Amino acid sequence: MKISILDDYHDTVRSLAVFKKLAGHDVTIWNDHVQDVDALAARLKDAEALVLIRERTKIRAPLLERLPALRLISQRSVYPHIDVDACTRLGVIVSSSQHAGTPSYAAAELTWGLVLAAMRQIPQQMEALKAGKWQIGVGHSLRHKMLGIYGYGRIGAVVAGYGKAFGMKVVVWAREATRARALADGYAVAPSKQAFFEESDVISLHMRLVDATRHIVTAGDLARMKPSALIVNTSRAPLIEPGALVGALRAGRPGMAAVDVYEEEPVRDTGHPLLNMPNVVCTPHLGYVTQEEYEVQFADIFDQITAYGAGKPINVVNPQVLESASRRG
Repeated sequence: MKISILDDYHDTVRSLAVFKKLAGHDVTIWNDHVQDVDALAARLKDAEALVLIRERTKIRAPLLERLPALRLISQRSVYPHIDVDACTRLGVIVSSSQHAGTPSYAAAELTWGLVLAAMRQIPQQMEALKAGKWQIGVGHSLRHKMLGIYGYGRIGAVVAGYGKAFGMKVVVWAREATRARALADGYAVAPSKQAFFEESDVISLHMRLVDATRHIVTAGDLARMKPSALIVNTSRAPLIEPGALVGALRAGRPGMAAVDVYEEEPVRDTGHPLLNMPNVVCTPHLGYVTQEEYEVQFADIFDQITAYGAGKPINVVNPQVLESASRRG
């Protein structure tokens, strides 16, 4: 098969042990990021299978309609960036393992790294030291402070465990069924969303981006946070109302933020407001970007390609394509 892999920024995929799963296939790897439909259509005109690295490139109908050879999109996790209806209409199978029960420990670890970095001003202190200054301020300890976990899914549960290990009081806010799971795991549940934002010293967002969660964190929610509080977002930028985070930080509630995700990625504009605030720690969507996590993710992705090649597709998001093919057969 002719396989194209998009957005492999550091040319990492070919170095993975699991890359050997694609032996015998004609593989093209693209190391830059392109969203222009004309450019993508030219690059992918002969591709029979398309490998996506999470949500880096949007695959919509205008592009899909110009890829006559495409028969499979293989990726891992959620797929808000893919027009699944258009794929179904055009006979393109979307295979995406949802890895039930397997959290991204890499994302949870980065979340905790950002908590520590922001609370102890680690990036700012490092830059000051390089500039010849010695201790530019006083940070904050975590022990006995309240960690608010907004969304108690696979990653949120892991981060809650990290908070407990650091001696923090962990409180959860989420939809009702998820709150019940948090209670069963021994964590406190906030009496209300308002109390959750008012009382937490650190809030970490851990929700999938769907219609129900888009802009679920409002300017009003942020305005309730303490001037000493930190909000961390390693999930999805649109969980927060547009412009609300920058406005809240400028108003001083919360006092700090640490973010790994942005409305438009990759961020190339050095004038981006979050990159120019002294009370914000920013990283370039590193949550799942580790060698070990890539091995796990691409094992699933390449297994999906192998299964398709064997005539037995797995993790199919749009089984209607299979049903249509069966009827034609």
